[in-house]
Amino acid sequence: MNTSLDCLVCFLRQALDAARMISSDVMVQEQIMREVMAWTARMDLGAPPPVVGQRIHRRLRELTGVKDPYQAVKDQGNRMALALLPDLEASVAKARDPLDMALRLALAGNVIDMGVNSSVSPADLSAAVGQAMTASIQGPLEEFRKTAAEAHTILYLADNAGEIVFDRLLIAQLGPERMTVAVRGGPVINDATLADAEAAGLDQMVRVIDNGSDAPGTLLHDCSETFRRHFESADLIVAKGQGNFETLSREAHTLFFLFKVKCPVIASHVGFPVGTHVLTTPRTESRPTATQEKGGA
Repeated sequence: MNTSLDCLVCFLRQALDAARMISSDVMVQEQIMREVMAWTARMDLGAPPPVVGQRIHRRLRELTGVKDPYQAVKDQGNRMALALLPDLEASVAKARDPLDMALRLALAGNVIDMGVNSSVSPADLSAAVGQAMTASIQGPLEEFRKTAAEAHTILYLADNAGEIVFDRLLIAQLGPERMTVAVRGGPVINDATLADAEAAGLDQMVRVIDNGSDAPGTLLHDCSETFRRHFESADLIVAKGQGNFETLSREAHTLFFLFKVKCPVIASHVGFPVGTHVLTTPRTESRPTATQEKGGA
């Protein structure tokens, strides 16, 4: 998807939040803000938003000399999610529709997003789980079931640290033996990397690769050849989070996006209000007529 004018305001807010979190030096904060304002004045609005996100966070790492500024935040996210994992697994096990419940809980984990929220507490995470138990999933759930059942190979594009613990529930339902999970190739915001996947125990249940890119989404031209081979050959691709939607919404693949709508720009693209739990595809992205699917524990 293209970058909206509304995204420009979000870039500045995200850059300021990140600069303040990473450095207490007002001069560093001012420098990054001035640079981001200059970039946004010249940027190609035909490019997806994660292009600028990648540039902002690369510059923050350069200015501070910190390889992974969000590492402590990511570690906390993984710890919070792992503490909930036994109860979450029990919820899936006793659900009348385990796949529906796993989808709901994978969506609940999408709240752990430092690109949108400056902080996420255990209470926030518990509230997201409670909401996911009752909220409807908007999208072609039955089409997803059928496609997943027929797929021989599945590529799962992960999103954030902490969230990847919740993804374990859906991965278990879809079949780890036929799946590859892809994480980011380098640190950016609190997006999951190989180290985060290992901390979350994801590597113990499924094959995990990185995509070779440090963009907060999936910019295929910036990804490794190995990742692109997996992408092209997969029978089914499941993409978590808004960043993956922003970068892949025009791809002609058997691809399902799974995320919570967190901003008005995305809401206008999918046709559902902010806060909605969405399962959508590139084919339905511009046609907001998804059938409401109901389920529960």
